[in-house]
Amino acid sequence: MTATAGTRAQNPENEPTAAPTGAPPEPSGGRSSLNKVVFGTSAVLILAFTIWTIAAPSSAEHVIGVVVGWISTWFGWWYFLLAAAILVFVILVGLSRSGKIKLGPDHSKPQFNLFTWSAMLFAAGIGTDLMFYSVAEPAAQYLAPPVGDGSTVEAARQAVVWTLFHYGLIGWGMYALVGMALAYFTHRRGMPLSLRSVLQPLFGDRVWGRLGDVIDVVAIIGAIFGLAASLGIGVSMLSRGLHELTGIPDGTAVQIALIAVAVIMATVSTVSGVARGVRRLSEIQVILAILLLVYVTVTGRTDFLLNGLVQNLGDYVARMPAMTLDIMAFDAPQEWLNAWTLFFWAWWVAWAPFVGLFLARISRGRTIRQFVVGTLTVPFLFVLGWVSVFGNSTIDMIANGGPAGAAFGEATTTDYAYGLFGLLEQVPAAPVVIGVAILTGLLFYVTSADSGALVLAGLSGRPRYGTDDPPPWQRTFWSLVTGLLTLAMLLAGGLPTMQSATLIMGLPLSFVMVAIMLSLYRTLQSENRKHDTLRAVLPSTLSGRATTAGGAAAWRRRLGRLVSHPGPRAARTFVEDVVRPALTEVTDELTHRGLLADLVEHEGPRGVPCLCLAVDHPGAAPFRYQLEPSEAPTPSFARIPQDDDTYLRVEVHLTDGSQGYDVLGWTKEQLIGDILDQYERHLAFLEADEPADAAPDPA
Repeated sequence: MTATAGTRAQNPENEPTAAPTGAPPEPSGGRSSLNKVVFGTSAVLILAFTIWTIAAPSSAEHVIGVVVGWISTWFGWWYFLLAAAILVFVILVGLSRSGKIKLGPDHSKPQFNLFTWSAMLFAAGIGTDLMFYSVAEPAAQYLAPPVGDGSTVEAARQAVVWTLFHYGLIGWGMYALVGMALAYFTHRRGMPLSLRSVLQPLFGDRVWGRLGDVIDVVAIIGAIFGLAASLGIGVSMLSRGLHELTGIPDGTAVQIALIAVAVIMATVSTVSGVARGVRRLSEIQVILAILLLVYVTVTGRTDFLLNGLVQNLGDYVARMPAMTLDIMAFDAPQEWLNAWTLFFWAWWVAWAPFVGLFLARISRGRTIRQFVVGTLTVPFLFVLGWVSVFGNSTIDMIANGGPAGAAFGEATTTDYAYGLFGLLEQVPAAPVVIGVAILTGLLFYVTSADSGALVLAGLSGRPRYGTDDPPPWQRTFWSLVTGLLTLAMLLAGGLPTMQSATLIMGLPLSFVMVAIMLSLYRTLQSENRKHDTLRAVLPSTLSGRATTAGGAAAWRRRLGRLVSHPGPRAARTFVEDVVRPALTEVTDELTHRGLLADLVEHEGPRGVPCLCLAVDHPGAAPFRYQLEPSEAPTPSFARIPQDDDTYLRVEVHLTDGSQGYDVLGWTKEQLIGDILDQYERHLAFLEADEPADAAPDPA
């Protein structure tokens, strides 16, 4: 359950986007300046919990256990219902007409090709916890299932299905929800890469104030406890692996050393900013994981494992719908639910902002349908193969391995960290294979720590435009705090305490997930209504582009514009002589008529200003008419010699991206005519989008 930090993507098309009015202004301290309220509150709460846990581990373990008992009693049903609702929502959005909407402007293209993008999704689905649980959970569910007798054929079939259930579509549906929402509001709406942006349609501009601070604090606390649980599992597994390989005693000292190594390596990565190096590490770990999977398949009972793979897929498809809402109300094995299903659902919720942000950053230019299909299928296919091969190998060894198999099963259920290495001891060239497994786990462990520091630092900063990374010191701080929290929970009871803490901290974030669904649904419905309205009301006259009236001078001027490919000087002259006066006059007239209009400016490519006419309508969608300078390659058929291999276009951008036409060379009157055309279309949409039961204010 990890996301690689290897792709810290920038805008592939290098398109500056004007900040929407009502969104937070760029902080004076820079794009990544610190939000002192969010940073201070979350840091104090987490450090206080860490100090308390280290100073009084027994007391902390007891209190956490009591709180978990209360949550599982009163909110167990909530986690089950939430998990099912999110998966259904994500699938319906992907299949609906909203699936055609791009996660970016309409003209945007994917930054990564399909293979690279799929590989990144693939990498995001693998982690030390999957290596850990792919052996530990099948063994536990086979020997002591929640319902029915253990060590039976039915228990064997159900054991692998439980593991697939906990690592399957439901969890990735949670990731897809947050990733889709963040990508939509960031890449398509031009809003900061933040959970605040996702909730702005629901709560309005209050998200840029204290309400948004609360949301970010909840997200940070949930994410860091989920991350600490994953790192704690990784530490336990790696410590046991080193013991099996080298004989080094497996204990607290080795675990502390491993935490220190991970923190140091993650800190070096965050300070140096070697994104390419981390990306290479991510690629290496994926290759090693595939080699390990193939080796175990080939050297084991290959025919049995392949048959088991098909059997597991069939059982999962058949049983998953019933399992999704099976809270076991009649037999109520509460300890089992707390340790397994409730823990996993809370863990996925806690990790959703973390992995969702990663998925959003790599998915600009994809449609919502492509995103949903890719996110739900690519990682799951690998999880299916990994869990099936290692899970069935585990069950086969326990059931058919005689006394050695029985001892292996007992040791694995007593110490989950032993399971993977106990299984690998049975394959040919076991020391080498165990060494590869340790290296693979270490790489996953380090990239998880590095990615976690990046995301936590981003959440604790002010809402930012673009995808610039936070300052190194913030990422270093969160790397250290995550290491301390991981150590604290290991000292306070190990895996059970980590599971319990994650279940507690994921609860507040679960309500944020509901708000994300509501906000995204409302926004997508509004966009669909907008498209329907604009198709029905006004044709795209684009008066300036279509005009040939005005005599010979007008049509000759238009022809000259069509065959010319101007450079920066001509573009700057056009912006200053035509664009600025046209937008200024319209802005002044709108303001004179009592509307909230403003002219926003920022620097574009090659020093050409980018101007945006912004009109806010309280309680309704704003209007944006932005003239965006952009470089384009000079076409090969151009007859006029060019000094450069690129030329400048000044394209019209609305809230949903570029409209695909260049206005450079238009007259002021033509430009004003186009502004009014587009504004009239927008007003028609607002009128059609208004609720049917809306009534005018009596005042």
